[in-house]
Amino acid sequence: MPSSPLFGFDIGGTKCAVSVLRDDRVVEIARVATGEFESTFRQLVDALAPHVSGADPVFGVSCGGPLDPKAGVILSPPNLPVSWHGVPIVSRLAARFGGRGFLMNDANACALAEWRFGAGRGTQHMIFLTSGTGLGSGLILNGQLFEGATGDAGEIGHVRLRADGPVGYNKAGSAEGFYSGGGIARLAETMLAASVGPRPAWAAGAPVLTTKAIADAAKAGDDTARAIMHRAGESLGETLAILIDLFNPQRIVIGGFFPHCRELLEPGMRALLEKEALPLPLAACTVAPSALGETIGSHGAIALAWHHLQRG
Repeated sequence: MPSSPLFGFDIGGTKCAVSVLRDDRVVEIARVATGEFESTFRQLVDALAPHVSGADPVFGVSCGGPLDPKAGVILSPPNLPVSWHGVPIVSRLAARFGGRGFLMNDANACALAEWRFGAGRGTQHMIFLTSGTGLGSGLILNGQLFEGATGDAGEIGHVRLRADGPVGYNKAGSAEGFYSGGGIARLAETMLAASVGPRPAWAAGAPVLTTKAIADAAKAGDDTARAIMHRAGESLGETLAILIDLFNPQRIVIGGFFPHCRELLEPGMRALLEKEALPLPLAACTVAPSALGETIGSHGAIALAWHHLQRG
């Protein structure tokens, strides 16, 4: 157990959560809808206050980038209201509670979470993919988080797989554009526009396609939806092959929509992995769904606090 009490703040575009490490378990204290900074921050600290009692608390704050982790400042994440931009979140927590605080992008924090608490336990070389609205990744190499010069190492979603294609990460044909949660919906629109004949019933009445709607139709046996998910799986396999060839991981853990759509994505993913990845590194690597589900953000915030506490 850590020598100081650990608390986590998970800052997301739709919800924020505050948590505590209790008996080596991450316990969420409260979840609130993400609104303007001051009102959301007040709800979070008010929920946490009864649980903080001196003893040098350590706070982990997990948030989507861009961030300035060294200064503890949230810069301008596109999924947060503008009132969050430029917020010195770490100093605000220290002013309220004392102790120490640390800020980290959510992909790295979630990699630490799966490594310490979830599907990556026991590994020395693990990669985590967020695969939600966007696509990020965190790298555990030689038993350590690898962050890079600015804390942005592993941004595989920005890698271009094709000269053209669905837009993700502000880049057409990027990995994020093909198989992130938002990317699959954009891939579907691209494939439907190129097809002959009327739109299928599940797409005809939808003003905006969602990955959930496509997956539900595929699970119900719709051939068009299944083809879309298969194509997304192939792009996922291409990307995993790049990661396996570059980093030789023991395990790749995928969160977001992947645990719910695994059976739809895996055939295309496996086919491209066999085709693209080096055989020996591929044989040494397993691909697993996230084990932490909807609480992965809270686990990530606690895991990053623990990570910094261990580093001193």
